[in-house]
Amino acid sequence: MYILSGLLSVILFAAMPVSSTGLPAPAQVRSSGPASACLSCHRAQAVAQPQTPMAQALMLPGTNPTVKANPKLTVRKGDYSYTVETHGDSTTYSVTDGVRTLSLPVRWSFGVGGQTWILERDGQLYESLVSYYPNVAGLDTTIGDERITPHTVDEAMGRKLTQGETKACFGCHASNAVHDRKLTLESMEPGVTCEHCHAGATAHVLDSLQGDFSSAPPKLGKLSSEDISSFCGQCHRTWESVVRGHFHGEINVRFQPYRLANSKCFDGTDPRISCLACHDPHQNVVREDSTYDTKCLACHGSSAQLASTRTGSAPAPAGAKSCPVSKSDCVSCHMPKVTLPGGHMKFTDHQIRVVKPGDGYPN
Repeated sequence: MYILSGLLSVILFAAMPVSSTGLPAPAQVRSSGPASACLSCHRAQAVAQPQTPMAQALMLPGTNPTVKANPKLTVRKGDYSYTVETHGDSTTYSVTDGVRTLSLPVRWSFGVGGQTWILERDGQLYESLVSYYPNVAGLDTTIGDERITPHTVDEAMGRKLTQGETKACFGCHASNAVHDRKLTLESMEPGVTCEHCHAGATAHVLDSLQGDFSSAPPKLGKLSSEDISSFCGQCHRTWESVVRGHFHGEINVRFQPYRLANSKCFDGTDPRISCLACHDPHQNVVREDSTYDTKCLACHGSSAQLASTRTGSAPAPAGAKSCPVSKSDCVSCHMPKVTLPGGHMKFTDHQIRVVKPGDGYPN
């Protein structure tokens, strides 16, 4: 699926009508979006990014590989039984108490691994009360809804979303879904596209057809570590938003900018500790712990190791000690994996620290 997605972008680009500059014609850029058009100058990013979970953060009926691979999912929670059944390009979400059954079509699927569904009933949007979790290959209560005790089939169906929650959900999982602080689903593009992070990307492509490259979006890599955290935190939650939201305990391990800011070594002006220092948002997240050793040793290595890194010209921060235990797989100890309440998902804790046996989860 992911490979085909990338190849499709290449094929679309090759098939587009082009202008005298060799770039896609303006009308085609508007209809296909900037992702394919960006291939001309940013091929590596534009081919790889559509394969990432961010690009598939929201899927429409008929495009969802998770439900197609699991055409009938069932679970019983308390007095209610749930069924998520897929036939062709249609998926139906049903809940019953044995007497009354409520069935609704799945309008939008959020997530490419673990997956939650957004349902529409009488013009109101609801978050499904059960979600799919790949580690159990089945359904269980949606994260955050564990404390809900439904008393009717209607309540068991899902949690009604507020206007603010709806804008936040679609604003992060899709592109062009919010304009002037209003939800505009008619202009929505599924998933995180170029325009989502690089505001003005479409206008830049159109201007470039006339030879004008002055409207290129600002390079996000030039932001300070603090500003990058704030930028990524628009969806992954900033330090301030987590504090205001009173997210306490293991549940906040999902919010990487918040956790990173709590690290003793975080410095908002040092590029070695930013989100982009370790992660390329155009690529899938690398899961091998050893991959990040050079990032850690850029500050915590010996003098010889510091000199060999790309940022070797920068001195080690004050108090940055060399680890006496190991020089490999640093994150396996200093960024432990934390299991969310419910036990179905693990996240790497971005609060970098010395973890001692018996330590509880910090904040």
